[in-house]
Amino acid sequence: MGKSVLTTLCYIEKDGSYLMLHRVKKQVDVNKDKWIGIGGHFEEGESPEECLLREVKEETGLTLTGFSFRGIVTFSAVGWQTEYMCLYTADRFEGTLADCDEGTLEWVRKENLMSLNLWEGDKIFFKLLLEDAPFFSLKLSYDGDRLTEAVLDGKPMELLELRREDGSGTGVVRERTLVHENGDLHGTAHVWIVRPTGTGSFELLLQKRSAHKDSYPGCYDISAAGHVPAGCGYLDSALRELEEELGIKAQPGDLQQAFLHLGYAEAEFYGKPFKNAEASMVYLYSKPVKAEDLKLQETEVAGVRWMEYGALLEEVRREAKQGKAGKYCIFLEELEQVGKYVRPHKG
Repeated sequence: MGKSVLTTLCYIEKDGSYLMLHRVKKQVDVNKDKWIGIGGHFEEGESPEECLLREVKEETGLTLTGFSFRGIVTFSAVGWQTEYMCLYTADRFEGTLADCDEGTLEWVRKENLMSLNLWEGDKIFFKLLLEDAPFFSLKLSYDGDRLTEAVLDGKPMELLELRREDGSGTGVVRERTLVHENGDLHGTAHVWIVRPTGTGSFELLLQKRSAHKDSYPGCYDISAAGHVPAGCGYLDSALRELEEELGIKAQPGDLQQAFLHLGYAEAEFYGKPFKNAEASMVYLYSKPVKAEDLKLQETEVAGVRWMEYGALLEEVRREAKQGKAGKYCIFLEELEQVGKYVRPHKG
């Protein structure tokens, strides 16, 4: 495969905008039609800063007079050499902007950056830059255009595949927090644990979300639920969530696939907007479960409780009429559909 590649990349700032390069001039270009920053490969003997200053001058005609080293980005891609990129931002410069033979230069407002045709991994470090994150190390792995791995400061980040309304994958993989900033439709697996009451009704096991969750902390939720990670299926995710959150080691045949639910909700947590668009495959689990025997995942689940379906439905309906987050974080339409599905099957 050969030696690793060393590069620099810089985002020059002016009046709330970044100088972006739209790579449209070269016919053979791994970045063809993408928007990127200014930079390029190290020459022999160059320091990162020498490479930065030279590349900016060659591509823009500008001379940087103030810049900051923001992070190291490691790129790994199938069929390509590993690339180590020194990432900079610059807020002071001299000179007049010149034409670039690699693409079209354009000042783009920061709030409009995410609407450009960017590499999905670039969106991750853009977010870090815009949040003024401290110096970071980010590893991004690709297979073609598809992002397959993101690791920030040694910790894997959660990647989700965007979904169509029929629940199928689009092939686009995006980091979890960006998905919830955009309100992108993504896959989740929902498992409702059901038991009959003996009086013609049934109860559902609810989990109370940890107070430290980044969304809906302390609220009562579905028995077990979670995102479908990129590269995984709905059923595998449902089985994993049951075991991780509640300690239930179920087999595929133990879960009864009920229906696909499309849900959307908006809220704010810790001062940040949270947009949740889910294509959720809903499963029922009716094997005997004793709440006191469950092994709860401390970081995710604060507790569990059984609740009679009619009483739960009434409370969720009441909260839905109030139009704001309350004690429960359950989609009313999904809960109603669970009731219609379970009743003909109750024991």
